[in-house]
Amino acid sequence: MSAVVWTAAASLAAWLWLLLGQGFFWRTDLRLPSRREPDTWPSVCVVVPARDEAAVLPMSLPSLLAQDYPGRAEIFLVDDGSSDGTGTLARALADRHGGLPLTVGSPGEPPPGWTGKLWAVRHGIGLARAREPRYLLLTDADIAHEPDSLRELVAAAETAGFELVSLMARLRVASMWERLVVPAFVYFFAQLYPFRWIARKDSRTAAAAGGCVLLSTAAAERAGIPDSIRHAVIDDVTLAKAVKRSGGRIWLGLAERVDSVRPYPGLGDLWRMVSRSAYAQLRHNPLVLFGTVLGLALIYLVPPVALLGGLATGSVLPAVLGGLAWLVMTATYIPMLRYYRQSRWLAPLLPFTAFLYLLMTVDSAVQHYRGRGAAWKGRTYARPDPASDRH
Repeated sequence: MSAVVWTAAASLAAWLWLLLGQGFFWRTDLRLPSRREPDTWPSVCVVVPARDEAAVLPMSLPSLLAQDYPGRAEIFLVDDGSSDGTGTLARALADRHGGLPLTVGSPGEPPPGWTGKLWAVRHGIGLARAREPRYLLLTDADIAHEPDSLRELVAAAETAGFELVSLMARLRVASMWERLVVPAFVYFFAQLYPFRWIARKDSRTAAAAGGCVLLSTAAAERAGIPDSIRHAVIDDVTLAKAVKRSGGRIWLGLAERVDSVRPYPGLGDLWRMVSRSAYAQLRHNPLVLFGTVLGLALIYLVPPVALLGGLATGSVLPAVLGGLAWLVMTATYIPMLRYYRQSRWLAPLLPFTAFLYLLMTVDSAVQHYRGRGAAWKGRTYARPDPASDRH
């Protein structure tokens, strides 16, 4: 058989393995585990790192202030050097809406060796420590919660004995590029970190979604959070690994009523979101980058090329193998599109979206070697992520 046939066959074999052997990553039915209300509701402190978030706070902060939580709960918003009046706006929203108590703090510029967000989280946890909470809810400034969100997270953690419960907030899908790129972002994440493996004690797979993480203070202290992960650019996954490595039980699933309100209207906005941390995900390793590019090409690009090329040249076998691989790929993507309430007819376009992610990943490496590193909110982290490199 020709090299084309062997390549198409390898792609189909890879998709059959992904379909059945990668933790059923493509299923989207994993929601908060069975739970019941505890006899006594533990205290919770909500920590919100915020840098230049005035545009989204009016849509997110009121949802935290309005949490219907039976126990003691308090919000600590950390204004991380904002230039747009984030802290002042947060106080004004609290005065207008009432609800949970709000404290606004400011940590100053992060010292060397700290990413800005984790330095802000450290400051928020420090403020919360005086309240001696049993849990910390780490949530981003662009995340809107339904009124029972905190109650449901705590009930799930208390019922099942999880020390970290995280929900992958439903990202905004409104513009054309958001429809094309955002569902694939979560699909690829689940492929890398199958949610069903994360909760298993015998699995090394660990991940969280930084927009919504309920973390017990005991687990945070045992894992040295956030000091032990202070270099991390991909802080949520690194946090989950640290907690699981220290013996904590963790859980991650898809949210039903926790949403990101941050817009990504253009391809450039989404490109920056992905490329900011893509090379850090690969541990800044050129060999891993090379393997990733080959893997993405084999898995996502070979099927349509084999099908269309086979049809164009009259080669039946490559066309059949490529068509079957593309069919399996499309079928596994449809559940994620349904979760995001998008048309299933977007599913065959996944190879094109994967090609965009391939380019974003390469661009992330190029920016790294140009000395620009991971850039976010006006800060650049040129230093590699040693916490990720160790795991």
